[in-house]
Parts: sequence; structure tokens; C-alpha cells
Amino acid sequence: MHSIAQPGARRSLLVTSALLSPSLALALLSAASLAPTTAYAQASSAIPPVVVDAPKPRPKPRAVPSRRSTQSAPAVNAPNTVPLRSPEGLAVPANTATISGESAFSRGLGTSDSASLIADIPGGAVWGAGGVSSLPAINGLGADRIQVAINSMLISPACPNEMNPPLSFVNPAMIARMRAYLGVAPVSVGGDYIGGKIDVTTAPPQFATGGGWQSSVMVSGFFRSISNAYGVDATATLANKDTSVTYTGGWVRAGDYKAADGTKVKSTLYETQNHALSISKESFGNLFTVQVGGQFIPYQGYVNQYMDMVYNRSAFINGRYEGVFDWGKVEASGFYHQIRHTMGFIAPDKVSQMPMDTRASDVGYALKATFAASRQDLVRVGNEFYHNRLDDWWDPVAGSMMMGPNTFININDGRRSRLGTFVEWERHWDREWTTLVGLRNDVVWMNTGNVQGYNAMMYGADAAAFNALDHARTDINLDGSALVRYEPDQLSQFELGFARKTRSPNLYERYAWSTSGMAMNMIGWFGDGNGYVGNLDLKPEKSHTASFTAAWHDPAQKVWEFKVTPYYSYVQDYIDVDRCAVQMMSACTAANLTKTNDFVFLRFANHDAWLYGVNLDGKLALWDDPLYGRGVFRGQLGYVRGQRTDGVNLYHVMPINAKLAFDHTLGGWNNGVELQLVGSKDQVNQVHNELTAPSYALVNLRSGYQWQAVRVDFGVDNLFNRHYVLPLGGADLVDYRVVSMMGSSPAYGYNVPGPGRSFNGRLTVKF
Repeated sequence: MHSIAQPGARRSLLVTSALLSPSLALALLSAASLAPTTAYAQASSAIPPVVVDAPKPRPKPRAVPSRRSTQSAPAVNAPNTVPLRSPEGLAVPANTATISGESAFSRGLGTSDSASLIADIPGGAVWGAGGVSSLPAINGLGADRIQVAINSMLISPACPNEMNPPLSFVNPAMIARMRAYLGVAPVSVGGDYIGGKIDVTTAPPQFATGGGWQSSVMVSGFFRSISNAYGVDATATLANKDTSVTYTGGWVRAGDYKAADGTKVKSTLYETQNHALSISKESFGNLFTVQVGGQFIPYQGYVNQYMDMVYNRSAFINGRYEGVFDWGKVEASGFYHQIRHTMGFIAPDKVSQMPMDTRASDVGYALKATFAASRQDLVRVGNEFYHNRLDDWWDPVAGSMMMGPNTFININDGRRSRLGTFVEWERHWDREWTTLVGLRNDVVWMNTGNVQGYNAMMYGADAAAFNALDHARTDINLDGSALVRYEPDQLSQFELGFARKTRSPNLYERYAWSTSGMAMNMIGWFGDGNGYVGNLDLKPEKSHTASFTAAWHDPAQKVWEFKVTPYYSYVQDYIDVDRCAVQMMSACTAANLTKTNDFVFLRFANHDAWLYGVNLDGKLALWDDPLYGRGVFRGQLGYVRGQRTDGVNLYHVMPINAKLAFDHTLGGWNNGVELQLVGSKDQVNQVHNELTAPSYALVNLRSGYQWQAVRVDFGVDNLFNRHYVLPLGGADLVDYRVVSMMGSSPAYGYNVPGPGRSFNGRLTVKF
């Protein structure tokens, strides 16, 4: 077997493969003798990398980024000048955070939730959900305000509780790079978001050197004591000089986890598998990549929702082209993705009957061209189209007067289409100064068909009122960005940015229609136990953000670095909620308007809001010695404050938090200790009746040893078994009940506890 080197930053597209069972997937791996490209495989030194002598691209201007390098070529590289220290230029702003594949693989020791990786960047957090389905948040803005692209593929919510968010379709070990663009980002990054953009790359193509085909395989098994979780990740590659075939995927099963006091946190079990098969072909500077893939989740519990996921199956095809020409570079991608999803109840933690089904599809393309207008100027232009289609229906329950005799039609042929176009100009004035300005237009069309309830007596009035209205809506959204960077010397960098970003409502925010208490409780991805109804008259959100980043580092950027980014955002027409107006024969009662210590019913509504905060990030190499290895201290801090202009605090804003860590490497050993600090959550949303949460501190340990083709990793999360509650975990709707003559229902006032101490282990073998 030979190792296969990875040429630098090749972008590829995600894929999740053919819905194989874990045993069948591993059998195919063994039979085909394929070769891995996970983050670990790329970073490990067990099999030395082989330098690839790929086909030479056609001559191109130096100002145009090249996909053959991990960073783009500098826009200014005149004779006798020193190359810029930021070769990617302002296309990647200074406040952008990148999580490497090696870091993602390492974090996979303690979690199978890829969204949780966002908590490793300053300003990052996650909203609690299922074990592999958390919702990312950046600088106080989360869920749909964060756009996620998996190898350029966009996936819309296909569940009224958003149980299948985009990052749930990849395991941490599948990620080669995760890049987070914060609120001030170039318009070429994307449209239809206001909080941030997360760009995930999986399994970049690797090409062999020399004649013939080369292959390698990585298989990694792991165990976590806190939930008796166990699973396997695998990657395989078969390649020659210009063709690469890569499989990557994984499977994991976990039970309910336990809190530090020994109590089981119900409805936290899950099982999931993701698979991806990618084929890449390189020819004379052109790179073609096609992926097919899929996911299967037979069950996933949700402690902060009334229902669970009992079936989720997806499949897709995704393609990408990159070409380098004399005049510049072209990038093109297209995809089709479909999901079939069912919500129900996983016994014995939840026992009931009420099937809820969705069927959704996503299709789209993206085109981008980069021109070298001069040795100092880059121009980027692009066009994107994205279409989402959704059907959401709830079959009748036999013998139930409330849930029958008809099928409840929640979203009927929902359609959301977006056409975006942008132009962007980046200029390198001299060695110190760089500017970027861009404009973008996104037109969003939305529509849906007529609806019906289980029966006319309880749901007829709402359905008739909704059906009588025109459902079609068109939003014309304008975005802009402007950034200026100053690099006075080898040690410092300063960047000022302004951006206007817009986001149109999703299908549920506009088209959820029933004010029945039961139906409203089925809508909402906030995990707070409240019920929601849509609003056809919602306006798009428009954020206006300013940020400043100052960074200092040693000349080689290997010994020390420090970065601070304060920011401010004003959001016009922020989509929040109001208590729903009083309405006869509905859950919107007069008492609902004034409740302060119970679950409530809410209607989506526009409000102006503001957010401000600061992120700090830094590291320091304490020593680097052949005898004692290398010791590095790193730390980060994030603080954000958000409020509506009427004085109401924004919901699910992470309190001040910090991470301090020490990493040590010596020979084959890799060790670390991390201190996680989270302040008390006292500034809560009064309309949601959001719960407060106390502060806490956690200590996590990890250690690993690499010996030739075998690696062993061990870790302890929550070393001192500290009891705490998740500040963004929502309400515990399962473990605490109120009993009445009508039965039992969730009790208000209980947060979701965090996991107790967990012993984690992983064994990785490459061959």
C-alpha cells in the first residue's frame, strides 16, 4: 500500500453515500481496498505524504487564486516586492475562523455532533437539540440566520422542529475543513443570511504520484461511557495521477446520557450513519468532482421537544468544476438533495401516537468567475439559484376525535426559490493596504397551497382564513460589503469592515397556520416548550454590521498570536415573536398574554434589534525543545449582548464564555487539558419565558499516542463530574411532569442538564 498525498486546497463537495448499513459499508471498504482522506489521515505522520506532480495548468495571472495551493496567490506580486502575508486577501476576512480536519477528527472523540465544533471558535455556540442535530450560533445569531454549505450544497429545514439541520449530514471525522465567516463577509460568500456562513469541505481529492493506482484505508472505532456510545468512522481512497475515488462515512449509536448526579436525561439517545462517495478527475488545469451520498437516522431523541425523530433518510448528487484559464478562474457547482422525514415518539421515554411526515427537496447551482483585471485588481462575479420544496402532513390517528378523521396539511407544496447575483472588486493598493467592495442582489419567491386540519370543528376557521389569503410573496433583497485591511509590518494586521446582510423568512415562519394549542406546540426549533404560528406578512431581516479586527503575531506565526474583534449589528425587522393575539376557539387566550411562569403560545413578528460584543483569541508557544517536546497555551473569549429596541432581550444568546487550554506534543504523544468557563445566563427573553442558567466550569483531558499505522486516543470530558445545565439547551420536556385529571404534561421551569463525566476512547488503524 502507498500513501496518497493531498495537493493543497482542493475544494470538493460533500456527499453522503448510499444508505449502507455499517457492516456492509465496512465490508465494501475491505473488499475494494480503498484509501482514506479524513482529517486524521491527512494530518498523521504515520504514513509520510508523497509530493504530487500533477498536470501543469495553463499559464495564469499571478493575481488569480489557484486551487493547487492551500492559499490563493497574492494579488500583488510584482518583481522585487515581498509577497503579502495574507495571500487569500480579503476574500477571507481577518475575523474568519477555520477549524482544520485534524481538529474536527480530534473533537470527534467526545461528540458525533458536527455543529458542536462551532463552539471551538470565539463567538461560537450551539442551540441544544438531538445528539447529532444541534443548531449553530455565531455572535448571538443562530439557526436559520447561519447559512451552512456542505461542499457548496445548501439544505433547508425539512421538519417543523428543524431536527435535520445541514451539519447533521456529516460526521466530525468526515470534515476536512470548516470555515466560519462572521457577519462582515464578502458578498461572494453567499446571500440570504445575517449571522454567519459556515462552509464545510469534506474529502478533498487526493491524487497519486508515479505510475498505476495507489490506495489506503483508515478505520477508526470509538466508545463514550456517558451514553454507552460506540461507532466507527472509515475513509478510503483509490487514486492515480489524475483520478481519485474516495469513500468516507461513519456510524454511531448512543443511549440516553447521564447528568453528573447520576440521573438519566431521557430522550437523548440516537443512531445515525452518513456515507459519501466522491469521484474526481483532473485534466490540464481542470478539476471535475461528482459525489453521491446519503444519510439514515432510524431514531434520535429530543429532550427539549414534544416529539422525536423516528425516521430520516436522505440522498443526493453533487457536482463541481474548477478551471484555471489565462484570464482567471471559474468555479461551478450544482446539486440535488432529497429528504424523507418522520416525527413520532420513542418509548419508553415518550409514549403516544401522532405521526408527522415531511418530504423535501433542494436543488441549485452556483457560478463564480474571478478575473485578474490588473496586477493589483481582482474582480469576482457570480450567479446562484436555489430552490426548496416542502410538503408537511400529519396522518389521522384512528379513534381520535382531536386528530381525525382527515389528514392535517401543515405545509402544502411549499416553495422557496432564490436567485442571487453579485459583483465584487478587491484591490491591493500596495504592500500595506487592501480594500474590497461588493454588491449583491437576491430575489426570493415563496408560495404554498391550501391547507386543512384534522377536522372542520377544531381547525376549520384557521384553515379557511389562511386559504382565503394570497400566499405568494416576493422579496427583493440588497446586500453590500466593504472591507479595508492595513498590514504595516510583519507583526500586525488591522481590518475594518461594514456589511448589510438580508434573510427572508423560512417556510414555517411564514406559512405555519393553525392556532390550535396542539398544532402550535409542534412548530418551533427553539426547544423552549412554547408553541408557534406563522405570519404571512413577515418582512425580511436586514442587518447592518460593523466590525474591527486587530491581530498581532510573530513573523513566522508559529510562536505567538493574539486577535481581538469588537462588533456591532443593528437588525431591522428582526424576526422574533409576540404573544399571539386573543382569538376564540384557539390557544391564544387572554391569560396567554400575561403568563410569566409557564409555556406560552407565540406568533412570529418583526422587531428592530441590536447586538454588540467582542471576541478574543490567542496562543503562545511556551517551549519547543527536542527533549521536552512542544507546549502551547491557547485561549479564547466571547461576549455578546442582544436586545430588541423595545427593551426585550433576544432569545438564546450565549452568556460570556471562555476556553483556556494547554497542548503538549512529544514524539508520538499528543496531550491536552482544557478549562471551559461559562458565565451565568441572567439576561433572558421575557416573551419566550426563557429560563435563567447558573455559571459553570468544566475540565476536559485528552491524550493520544501514534505508533506507525496505529493510533490510540483517550479522553475524559467533565473530569470533576460537575453538574450544570446547558445555557442554550432549552427546556427539559421529558424528565419532569405535571399530573392532572386530564393526564400528564411537561412541567415548566427545568433546564436540560449537561452530560456528566465521560471516559472516551478511540482506536485508529491505517493500512
